[in-house]
Amino acid sequence: MRIVSGMRPTGRLHLGHLIGTLHNWRRLQERADCFFFVADWHALTTDYDRSEGVAANVLEMVIDWLAAGIDPARATIFVQSALPEHAELHLLLSMITPVGWLERVPTYKEMQQQLEDRDLSTYGFLGYPVLQAADILMYRATGVPVGADQVPHVELTREIARRFNHLFGDTFVEPQALLTEMPRVPGLDGRKMSKSYGNAVYLADSAAEVKSKLSRMMTDPRRARRHDPGDPDDCPAYNLHRVYCTPEELAYTAHGCRTAGIGCLECKQIMIARAEEELAPIRERRARLAEHLDDVRDLLAGGTARARAAAAEMMTVVRERVGLRGGV
Repeated sequence: MRIVSGMRPTGRLHLGHLIGTLHNWRRLQERADCFFFVADWHALTTDYDRSEGVAANVLEMVIDWLAAGIDPARATIFVQSALPEHAELHLLLSMITPVGWLERVPTYKEMQQQLEDRDLSTYGFLGYPVLQAADILMYRATGVPVGADQVPHVELTREIARRFNHLFGDTFVEPQALLTEMPRVPGLDGRKMSKSYGNAVYLADSAAEVKSKLSRMMTDPRRARRHDPGDPDDCPAYNLHRVYCTPEELAYTAHGCRTAGIGCLECKQIMIARAEEELAPIRERRARLAEHLDDVRDLLAGGTARARAAAAEMMTVVRERVGLRGGV
């Protein structure tokens, strides 16, 4: 099994990234050939006029990956823009992709509505699913770990692969979407955890910051007073209990919530203690990595070299199939 997945370097990573993505990547690297890439070109599709922080964010994000347990000895870690083969394959795939296929991608109109402060009237934004397809197809990925909202992107990748194979011969593998176990991690206010919402707990946060933030995380609104019973299924904070707490702790807190036997803060303290058990060593590893940036750059260079070899091999095949031989 070969896995391809990437993240846009838009800032520090938070609990949503850790639980929703990095936990899964950690498991996958133990049983599959994984390519994990920094999608810095993708960052420009919505923030082309705010690109000054992208380079710094690349290193910050890779440090978070490494601190969270992504192992460069088990997975190939690289930067998208270091491989012009991705741009070339994107160009060739764009020649055969109907505009209608791109306009029907659900996130196309959704993001236009949600990001009204951005200029999304560009080909880069319309065509970023084609670039995404190139990222995946380049490495013959059999699986792509995604949340439910990204499944249409994988299906579009499959359609593009089928169209190319029909036109030019069997070249690309049609990847399968691998749904993440917990695609939506709630933020402090109950909405999806996001830097743009200001509701995130970051991997770089201190223990005191983690405790302070999670202590004020939104709970079941029915528990306006200490003696009001609630329902854990309607409590955003309880979603983190499900990630971090033991079965016995889940049973205790669920019963205490429904009977008002415990208060929300007491309930959250149990989850906070468990979350800190994971975050403390991540924080320590992150601090050590931040002091040795040249080592991080060397790891990226090694991963990029491995990815370049695979990409060059694929593009040799693609050019031959399309009939492009550079004038030779």
